[in-house]
Amino acid sequence: MTERIPEGELDTTIPPSGAGCVECESEGSWWFHLRRCAVCGHIGCCDQSVGAHATAHARATGHRWLRSYEPGEDWFWDYAREVEAVGPVLASPLHHPLDQSTPGPAERVPHDWQYRLRTN
Repeated sequence: MTERIPEGELDTTIPPSGAGCVECESEGSWWFHLRRCAVCGHIGCCDQSVGAHATAHARATGHRWLRSYEPGEDWFWDYAREVEAVGPVLASPLHHPLDQSTPGPAERVPHDWQYRLRTN
């Protein structure tokens, strides 16, 4: 089942917090894919990333709605019901820079990154 984000639940004028995962940037770490908190704009890394910072942010803040921050992806996720969601257009940019590597950032990605991904 796909959840529809109720109109007015999100402030669609809030921009993303940056081009990369806030916590990975501060730690000097790397990420696999990026996710955007649709409530406050916080950019965190996906659950397969070593830090899983997007989910950690949602749990710490209670912010329920997430959106992919990957080019070509426009899906939302509802942490409360653990289902895909349909939401409004958020403030730009809608994805990380096209020249930014995935995983990224390129200079911090270990050579064996595939073996470091979280599988659960």
